[in-house]
Amino acid sequence: MRRLILAPRWLQFFIVVLVIFGIFFRFVNLDGKVYSLGETDTLLRISGYTTTQVTQQLFNGRVINKQAFAKFQSLNPEKNFGDTIKSLAIDNPRHPPFYYLLARFWVQLFGDSITTIRSLSAVISLSVFPCAYWLCRELFKVPLSLPGIAIALLAISPIQIIYAQEAQEYILWEVTILLSSAALLRALRLESTQLKEESYILNWGIYTFTLVLSLYTYLLSVFVAIAHLFYVIAIAKFRWNQTSQRFLMSSLLGFIVFSPWILVILANQSSVLFSTDAKIKNSSFPNSIVNCLIQTNHIFIDLNFNWIKPLIIIVVTPIFFTLVGYAIYCLWRTTYEKTWLFIINLIAIPTVPLLVSCCQLDLIPYYLGVQIAVAYLLSIQLYNGSIYRQKTWQIILAFLIIFGLFSDTLYSRSYTWWSKFSGNNHLEIAKIINQTPRTLLISNDAGNNSINILSLSSLIQPNVRFLLVQGNNIPKFSKNYSNIFLLNPSDTLRKRIEKKYQMNINIIYQSEYSSLWKLSE
Repeated sequence: MRRLILAPRWLQFFIVVLVIFGIFFRFVNLDGKVYSLGETDTLLRISGYTTTQVTQQLFNGRVINKQAFAKFQSLNPEKNFGDTIKSLAIDNPRHPPFYYLLARFWVQLFGDSITTIRSLSAVISLSVFPCAYWLCRELFKVPLSLPGIAIALLAISPIQIIYAQEAQEYILWEVTILLSSAALLRALRLESTQLKEESYILNWGIYTFTLVLSLYTYLLSVFVAIAHLFYVIAIAKFRWNQTSQRFLMSSLLGFIVFSPWILVILANQSSVLFSTDAKIKNSSFPNSIVNCLIQTNHIFIDLNFNWIKPLIIIVVTPIFFTLVGYAIYCLWRTTYEKTWLFIINLIAIPTVPLLVSCCQLDLIPYYLGVQIAVAYLLSIQLYNGSIYRQKTWQIILAFLIIFGLFSDTLYSRSYTWWSKFSGNNHLEIAKIINQTPRTLLISNDAGNNSINILSLSSLIQPNVRFLLVQGNNIPKFSKNYSNIFLLNPSDTLRKRIEKKYQMNINIIYQSEYSSLWKLSE
């Protein structure tokens, strides 16, 4: 293992400055982004209502205004924490309740504005710094520059800033991954020391507790637990020993505590498969690989320029993928097996199943593993070799910092971003609708339209009216409206309206997630 030293004072000062910038970007302009569908769903769960109740109360064939949506997107005193759990269990069990209960408690204290709810994620994101420091210390054993560099990269990483301002559970999941991983490494390290039995129970109990927190935060924590399992088996050389036994008992206890939610998932399998979360979207295996590579860029740079996307795929992606590949190679060549094996497991095992299943990727374990690997690469290259080599890597570090800060600045000043998915489409749809007088918007409850309408309603002007129906029931409306629109209608509903009212229906906006049609004589 190469010699790792403390960071010089100039680098320590620079790391502190970058952390300050990172904190600033986590809290700036929290109310300045369009709602994503996931955030709309969070607000619905906090309110304690289910999509069935939304459908029953709003999709009733009556003309309503945007005020009718308010109670489904705010804290309701008639609902309690049990209603939040019930809402998730019925509609969206793939999202365990820990974050949502925490969010409901937060809004009861500070209010239910989108700024307040997003501020919860921003506050949680600050825990990433000490947790990452702890994990790096457990991985690399000695005081060194690496934890500081890792924290600096995490502080200004564009993907970290995005998650830190999203009213969803992803940043909390990241914290629980760091905690459970560090707790596991600590328990394994102390196995080799002379401790009392009570100490072993405490060490493995901490791991069990953090594993339970992670499982109750996000369902894909199962893959992180599997990565931990493979790691323990590998370092035990596939032998059944006391350490393996204690790990297995701790993990088993964690899953036993999580078993009530497992039963909820099994009882609502259809809700898991057809979740309102817009990020569950099947694609081809090659597209999943391309998306993974693009997400690798977002660890370091994220400009959100669609016109430059081909250039990024062709030029930028190979550069960063080469950097990551070289970092993993150096990690493997220059660290102990217990170190590189843990990081590679964290990168690969939670990611491969998502790639194979061709699903939209939630790559937080991958991001963390990559950032630690790159931080290690920088920490050894900045001080080893010739002066020319050191200067080269100082320049590379400077470029990574510039890319990160520039990306963060763009994001902080933007009203929308790629991470908002169909929320971006709603912005375009709202612009079209809001420009027209005496407007009626018609939709039904097919697919994700219940959440789509809730998300869109926040962007619509008060003078616009809504007419929502269930299934393909033909809406009854007056032709006195100057502009009548259809949002995401089924073919059957569209044809029935055309036939009954003898009107033409033409598409005026279409994207991957949404479509808007207009009725005309």
